[in-house]
Amino acid sequence: GQECRLEDASLAKNCYRKDVIVERHRHRYEVNNNYVEALDAKGMKVSGKSMDENLMEIMEIPEHPWFLGCQFHPEFTSSPRDGHPLFTGFVEAAVNKSKDT
Repeated sequence: GQECRLEDASLAKNCYRKDVIVERHRHRYEVNNNYVEALDAKGMKVSGKSMDENLMEIMEIPEHPWFLGCQFHPEFTSSPRDGHPLFTGFVEAAVNKSKDT
């Protein structure tokens, strides 16, 4: 497991309700830090970083009802009785969206 610091007012922090999380990561692919500013300018925000702030762990689009990508495996710590916070957040967003239509 690796520690990841979550940004305030982010979907990730809303799901986890914590400042720092620990997740099992897969760093076969990484976000190129040279593009973070350009992604940010287009609306995609980094909402979780490694503790040394060199690795982008979670990105999201705040203007979207529920868009979040992560560099770890939430399925590894999820079970039918105790869903991972990101899965729970996604299902809650889907339920809320269905009530809007």
